[in-house]
Order: sequence, then C-alpha cells, then structure tokens
Amino acid sequence: MVRIHTLNISPALINSSCAWASDLEQLTELYNSPFTGAVTTRTATLDGFQEGPTHTVAFANSDSNVTSINSYGYSPHPLSLYLAWVKVLLRSEDGPRKPFIISITSSDPAQLRRMMQDIQHLRMEHVDTPAQSFIAIELNTSCPNIPNAPPTGYAFPSLLPLLTVLREEYAKDPTLTIGLKLPPFVYRDQFNAVIDAIKGLCLLDDESDTVPACPIAFFTCTNTLGNSLLFAEQSTRLVHPMEGKEASPFAIPTGLGGLAGDALHALALGNVYTFSKILREAGHSSLGRISVIGVGGVTSKAAAERMREAGATVVGCATLLGKEGIRAFEIIGGEVA
Repeated sequence: MVRIHTLNISPALINSSCAWASDLEQLTELYNSPFTGAVTTRTATLDGFQEGPTHTVAFANSDSNVTSINSYGYSPHPLSLYLAWVKVLLRSEDGPRKPFIISITSSDPAQLRRMMQDIQHLRMEHVDTPAQSFIAIELNTSCPNIPNAPPTGYAFPSLLPLLTVLREEYAKDPTLTIGLKLPPFVYRDQFNAVIDAIKGLCLLDDESDTVPACPIAFFTCTNTLGNSLLFAEQSTRLVHPMEGKEASPFAIPTGLGGLAGDALHALALGNVYTFSKILREAGHSSLGRISVIGVGGVTSKAAAERMREAGATVVGCATLLGKEGIRAFEIIGGEVA
C-alpha cells in the first residue's frame, strides 16, 4: 500500500485522467477492477467542455509499440455529474472501497474555488477522516489541445492565482489531498519553476509553528506531449471521415495533438526521475513529502517497474487502457501477457 497524504492506494496502480474514464460505466469498471488501487476521473470543468468529432484518438500501427496521439480536450460532462457518480460508487455496499482522484481544471480562481468547495461538500457527506480519505483533487495544468489556451504548467508564475486558491482551501481543511497534473518538461529551469512556486505555497503547521505544511501532496508526471504529428498511414484511426469528406492525411482530424504511450516513455521517465531527485534533495521537509505519480508509456509490467525505479510511488496509465480496455491493468500487473 502507498499512502499519499490521507489517501491509501493499494495496489499502487491507477488510471490517469483520460477519455477512458469519462462516464459512469467506465468509472465503474475501473472502480471494480482488483488491479487498480484508485480511480482518476477524466478532467472536468464546472459546466463541461464542448466536445465534437474532431476530438478523438488514433493508435500507432504496430504490434510492439503502443503509442497514441489524441486531440481530446476536457470532459464533456460537468463536475456535478462526476460528483454524483463518485457518490454512487463510494456508497455501493458491495464496492471495493478505493479512493477517487477527481481531476478538474479552470483558468478562473473564483470558479476553481467553487469546484473545490463542491468536492469538499461531497467529502463531508462521505465522512472522510484524517486517517483515511476516499476523495482527492488533481488540478490539471497540462492539456495541450485547447485552442488559444496553452498549458499553464509551462508558465508556472501565471498559475499563482489558482495555486493561491489551492493553498487557501487546504488551510481550511489540511486533510484534503491535492495534486497537480504537469506537462512534460525538457530542461532544468522548467522543473525549478515548479519547485519555486510550490515552496511559496507552504504554510506553517499550527501545532509547531515551525514545520511548513505543503498543500500539494503529489505531482502527476506527465501529461501528453503537444504539437505532435502522426500520418494516417502510421496509425489506426477510431474516427473515419464522413461520407463526401476528403480523408485527412493525418492520424487525427486536427493533425497536431498530444503524444502518449511508448513514444513518450523515455521523456516521462526523465520527468519522474528529475522531480523525485529534486524533491528528495530540496532540504525542505514539506517538499520531501510530495509523491510522484508516474504516467507516460506505462504499457507493460516492465514499464511500470521502470517508473518505480525512476522514483514514482504510484504508476498510472491511459494509452494501454484505451487500446486494451480494463485488462490493461492485468497486463501491467503481470497477470496476463
């Protein structure tokens, strides 16, 4: 079992926020699987994201390489629906009793505060305790597919108003488990900008007045790599052109999208390793308590083991889930080939 603040995750394998965690049926499958230790919802906005036929995914044409490219944005379902679904699953009498990580996003601090308070209301209803919580929050800062809205995780100072909301809501209830879903970084200054921003969020522990308490309990590393391109002949498309429309030469209708799966694995490992090393060596007790959830190219048991060796305490997957369905977690867990 892995403990991330007030969350107990066993086994230490989860899905990451993705299109295959969008609705009640998908969430139920994930929740009931004995091979998942927690369930992450698809990233929700307050009112839902307008999804259309250009939002889709394609997989690379390869039996040995599990790579995907997608043009998805956020979930078309509003946060209120996810809260209702999570409530139903957590109250099911024969359920497995595992936590949910509710992934959310907003560019507006007031809206983010409302979303967090709505989630907190569900936590109070569910009687989460300091000893064990079944609901956590992940703020997604890293979707590369939103027009005219680049991932805020690449400009961490611009996130300060949203991070301030996280800190203020955590100060009201330090049992709240909060994490950040981060984009893939490629040079050291990007990692340092994240760490510097998080240091500024730390509060003093009321009991000691000396030990800083950090509102951030985990980093999810990493989201897809934007501005990526696969051609149609390189892929298996899930959405085919409509009658009378010329077929796109690209794997997805938008051409450019977010790269995931095996093609992202080396970069994801590097992000997990770098953050884990910085957090360990920071000389800052609160930063040392931040866990890293390793995501990116976890398509096999060996890939999951590499993530853990790089420093991940929990491992997550999405592309393999999209390709194989719920049995993806049996594959990663080494139960099936």
